[in-house]
Amino acid sequence: MKGSSILITGAGGFTGRHACTYFSEMGMRVYAAVRHADTPVASGEGVVCDMLHKEQIYMMVRQLQPDYVLHLAGRNSVPESWQEPVTYLETNMMSTFYLLDALREVPKCRTLVVGSKLKFDITVSTEPPHPYSLSKTMQQIAVSTWVHLFGQCMMLAEPCNLIGPGPSTGICALIARKMVQVERNVMTDPFRLSSLEERRDFLDVRDAVKAYGVILERGQGGHTYPIESGILRSLGEVFQTFQHHAKKTIPVEVVNPSAGQHVPLDPGHAAMMHEFGWEANIPFDQSIQDIIHYFRNP
Repeated sequence: MKGSSILITGAGGFTGRHACTYFSEMGMRVYAAVRHADTPVASGEGVVCDMLHKEQIYMMVRQLQPDYVLHLAGRNSVPESWQEPVTYLETNMMSTFYLLDALREVPKCRTLVVGSKLKFDITVSTEPPHPYSLSKTMQQIAVSTWVHLFGQCMMLAEPCNLIGPGPSTGICALIARKMVQVERNVMTDPFRLSSLEERRDFLDVRDAVKAYGVILERGQGGHTYPIESGILRSLGEVFQTFQHHAKKTIPVEVVNPSAGQHVPLDPGHAAMMHEFGWEANIPFDQSIQDIIHYFRNP
């Protein structure tokens, strides 16, 4: 991939910033697509494009003629999707349709769309759990449809909970913000933790970006690639890891201490990426320390 070009949408976001840095260091020409001209990009050539504006997307693709595309742009808050369901459908679904259609003019381009494990199975039910799930399910349908109808090399990645340094809105970033406020003696309410027993798979965003690079280079069109660490951790364990590194006690309020959800890991998912030579390398504790450093030293 060295010397080739890659278009990264959502380049100003949490994952986008890490992706721009990684692919630039690989020796690729990075086009970092952002919505506003004043949005900082970590590296690469900034490209202003509103992903809800069809003509802007077509013009961008036509001018850049990228060899690869990593589509990260979108919204990813379940609570917010209840308040703005149509906006979520537009942002996550229609922007993907516009981009994939524009890429028909670049038939040799290899594209990876980053989806979500929160999609729902339409073969089992037509009732999504929330608007965000609907938007990401429709995004997946868009990818499979374009592969089937137009023979384009497009793939889908489904990452688990991504963590690491940067402007994330995930639970680890929220805990880190609260921790720093406490350390700076800022008056604050206790951190509300939904449960101590709920278990999730956490993966460092830098490992995920490497996985995206492997898929772009070696993945097969029409395939979906789960990106996981392979380890489930309880929210209680996550909170205690932050508390271990905190300079003061973080006040916490547990909404339902005994509630928990266990989602069995599929060993086949790990094997799928291991065949490509990819595995998670950054230890969980190192990710937490890097998150803390980011918020202590903005």
